[in-house]
Amino acid sequence: MRAIDIIIKKRDGEELSREEINFFIEGFTRGEIPDYQAVAWAMAVYFQGMTIQETADLTLAMAASGDQLDLTEIVQVSVDKHSTGGVGDKTTLVVLPAVAACGVSVGKMSGRSLGFTVGTLDKIESIPGYRVDITTEQFLTQLRDVGMVLCSQTVDLAPADGKLYALRDVTGTVPPIPLIVSSVMSKKIAAGAPAVVLDVKVGVGAFMRTVEEAVELSQLMVEVGRRGDRRVVALITDMNQPLGYAVGNALEVREAIETLRGEGPKDFREHCLLVAGHMLALAHGSEDVQASQRLIEESLDNGSAFEKFKELVVAQGGDVGVVEDPEQLPRASVIETVATSQAGYIEGIHAQEVALTTMGLGAGRAVKGDPIDHSVGVVVHRKIGDRVERGDSLFTVHANSEDQRDAAVKRLVQAFSFSDEEVKPPLHLYEAIGP
Repeated sequence: MRAIDIIIKKRDGEELSREEINFFIEGFTRGEIPDYQAVAWAMAVYFQGMTIQETADLTLAMAASGDQLDLTEIVQVSVDKHSTGGVGDKTTLVVLPAVAACGVSVGKMSGRSLGFTVGTLDKIESIPGYRVDITTEQFLTQLRDVGMVLCSQTVDLAPADGKLYALRDVTGTVPPIPLIVSSVMSKKIAAGAPAVVLDVKVGVGAFMRTVEEAVELSQLMVEVGRRGDRRVVALITDMNQPLGYAVGNALEVREAIETLRGEGPKDFREHCLLVAGHMLALAHGSEDVQASQRLIEESLDNGSAFEKFKELVVAQGGDVGVVEDPEQLPRASVIETVATSQAGYIEGIHAQEVALTTMGLGAGRAVKGDPIDHSVGVVVHRKIGDRVERGDSLFTVHANSEDQRDAAVKRLVQAFSFSDEEVKPPLHLYEAIGP
């Protein structure tokens, strides 16, 4: 069996066998199949797609490329979550400690920036000293002792996905649904949680542009999870505008801390209650999501979720003083607020344009290995449906040079559209799929 033959077979639209998929993933993981052949194969998948069986086989092959944990041997109840990537999506930083504060353990392996979205690991590393790279043994010990972990993929868990994930980010092969499914679900299966809540974003700021695409992705992930003996719920949520107000690493951490303290933007808090409520209900096998959401809300309002977040930061070597005083987080040197030049209702805020502007400021990566500027980003002060008058603040740019600021302002002005007529805000939750 040869890698080139497998690439050609997929390029020509034929279905790969389980044995061919296993051969390719095993060879890629061991370094016997080079990056350029892996990229060629991913591009073939981009154009030809994969069947449900191929996708399930790919997911299980990637999960089997390293160790597979069984968390039932470590903790009584656990749950995991994943977002398909959104603009301003700092949800993990809030829901993990909120769920853990309610007595359910959460061990999560997250990613870095992918495409036009800022990665959760890049955000949490805004906190000085925070270690995202830990061993499997440390992962299990911390999950048992603290009740939560937020780290990168360990070298032992789903290493095939870690290698392929980095290549997809810089080769234009992020969007294919089978690759998204296998990336997400291989990590979830390898990480060992029996229950998983997926936050599937849809809209101009997401990889899935239509609800129909998001439903297809969600149904596939739920089915692949079932074949991997996992209980999975997928929530299809809106991403036509940024979630919350902040977009950028340290800026999003600051907003997450505000939310953990019982404050934060209304839409972001509601989203955290939605996701965390489903996580808590799924972990306990309950159908009463509203009751679970009330418990999550209590954890945010009484400070227990915030205390749990501080435990997490301490456990992974972060400076908890920065959490207690977010003013110590990295700050940009050039900060400018731009006002609206017209009155009316906000009709649209092009989330992807906001994200790409933030990437241009240095918050993400253009190529594998690029450094991240944790201090830069954008704060959007309005939401779709808001009424504004001329001179009201519209957005604030956080940059580290005047040239970057000027380019960002020019681009962001074009991301907003206005209407003289009242505008209805978009739905937040479109559909929930799964048990």
